[in-house]
Amino acid sequence: MRKTKSAGGSRKVSTVGSEIIEGLENALSFAKGQTRSARTHVVDVSTPSDIRRIRQKLGMSQSDFAVRFGVSPATLRNWEQGRRQPEGPARVLLTIIDREPEAVRRALQAQ
Repeated sequence: MRKTKSAGGSRKVSTVGSEIIEGLENALSFAKGQTRSARTHVVDVSTPSDIRRIRQKLGMSQSDFAVRFGVSPATLRNWEQGRRQPEGPARVLLTIIDREPEAVRRALQAQ
């Protein structure tokens, strides 16, 4: 157990509490640039509804979207239905399609 100081004196913190506090202190040190060694995690926030929203925002059917952006229709269906998640380059492509669809169209037409 670890002791911490409070307004009324010191108190004991459980082992789990100590681990949480230590983790938060490490996170603050990392955020302030005081340490470079930290375990980080990338969280994928794209969901099937995000992919469907991108396609629908462009007013495209699944088939049209797949052909236009070089994705197999089955893969697109799997993404939208949550059976698979886009990874790496596919996530990047979907992000760019969402933010700059005309740029992607121009780039793909130049091929």
